[in-house]
Amino acid sequence: MSILEKMKLTGKTAFITGGARGIGKSVAIAFAQAGANIVIADFDLIEAEKTAIEIADREGVRTLAVKTDVTDQASINNLIDVIKQEFGKLDIAFCNAGICLNIPAEDMTLEQWSKVINVNLTGVFLTAQAAGKLMIEQGTGGSIINTASMSAHIVNVPQPQCAYNASKAGVIQLTKSLAIEWAKHNVRVNSLSPGYIGTELTLNSKDLQPLIKEWNAIAPLHRMGTPEELQAICVYLAGDTSTFTTGSDFIIDGAFTCF
Repeated sequence: MSILEKMKLTGKTAFITGGARGIGKSVAIAFAQAGANIVIADFDLIEAEKTAIEIADREGVRTLAVKTDVTDQASINNLIDVIKQEFGKLDIAFCNAGICLNIPAEDMTLEQWSKVINVNLTGVFLTAQAAGKLMIEQGTGGSIINTASMSAHIVNVPQPQCAYNASKAGVIQLTKSLAIEWAKHNVRVNSLSPGYIGTELTLNSKDLQPLIKEWNAIAPLHRMGTPEELQAICVYLAGDTSTFTTGSDFIIDGAFTCF
């Protein structure tokens, strides 16, 4: 079998949290182009359904949108139940949903701190746990990809985002822990640490424009990345060419963290 054949995801089923837009949508498209069936798991069901229909029309794979709150156990259980009912199995989980609040540490309330941690870290745990349990039950293994951030490795400036940075650092250590525990089940767990990525929401935010100018001035490539520049690494991690890759974090940041 050629390397290109091994890269295909034909016959596999993937769920993507936060898949309605941005990085999640881009990776969902890439998985679909590689042949996987797609489940868009997002709190915004209307946008998730639009994305699912778009991918199905363009790529000719089966798609489904499921309203999912990654901080709610019952909601995640429902996601898994729907996947089992509609597709019969799960091979790939992209645990990607996340939020960021730019608030000075001295002003941050416990509610604000908890909101970020609950979505970015607890949400990744709950969705990865659910995916891992199903993959273990199936006995066929699988691949889980958790979205961390370069913010797990550096302290971003000038924006204050201590909760976000802490949550993403936690995602990396969680990923390593799950990789060790589930290695015997052939369930691989890796994390993705993007740098600044120019999603539609980011680029269209007036509040972020001054920050983007500062980020690009510092960045070695003097630009933000694009969601499409994260597609290939995710397809690699999802498929059969990465069967010896687990417990790793992949920094895709245009060398931003190199200095």
